[in-house]
This record gives sequence, structure tokens and C-alpha cells, in this order.
Amino acid sequence: MLEDIVSNVSGARHAILLSADGLRRGATSGMSADLADTISAAMSGMQSLSRATGRFAGPDDNPKWQQTVIEFKHGWIFLIAAGQGAYLAVAAAPDIDMQEITFRMHQLVSKLGKELMTPPREMADNK
Repeated sequence: MLEDIVSNVSGARHAILLSADGLRRGATSGMSADLADTISAAMSGMQSLSRATGRFAGPDDNPKWQQTVIEFKHGWIFLIAAGQGAYLAVAAAPDIDMQEITFRMHQLVSKLGKELMTPPREMADNK
């Protein structure tokens, strides 16, 4: 289903599904496993940083993170929640229709629903 975004949205390049702790759960073809793992870890950190700076955006004492958008000279990265404990990241060309890509990302998250949920890891007993 990740391939749907890069196939049907002009300018979308890659998509990655990751867990909150930065593990790759899926990636579109054309990305090496090493790159997908690196980007997954980085996107997890980016989401954490974004959430931590939420109060900077306004007066809300408990802001709810919704999306992180990063702009580069050569393109964009979009990051959204994809259920409990999961995130969806998409890389796109500089001329991407931002409204369309975020709409499609939210559609994909809705389609996959519970399949995207990653329950929190439980600590093993050290007895």
C-alpha cells in the first residue's frame, strides 16, 4: 500500500512506515534497506523533537503534534502519525502539491487502520 502514494501522487518519491522507536516496518521499492533503516531512525527522532517544541507554536500547554514538514532545496519530507506507535514519512519533489500529498497520506493511514498500530514494547523481566 505504500507504493500507492509514489505511484499515484506526482512528485512523491519514497514512503516509509516506521515504529515510534525508529524501526522500519515497510518502505517503497527503490530504497535500500540500510537507507530505509537510517531514515526510519531519523524520522522517529524528528517526531520526538517536533513534539517537544510544540509549545513554541502557541499558547497551548499541551499541544498535539500533527505533522512535521521539512523543506530542502531538492524536495520535501512529510511525517504524520499512522496509528498508535507508528508514523508515515514521505519524501517528495520540490514542486509537490502539499495538500494532495498530506491528504493521500491520511487516506493511506485510514485504509490501513489497525494494521499500522505498533503496541508499546514491554520490558522483559530480569529475574
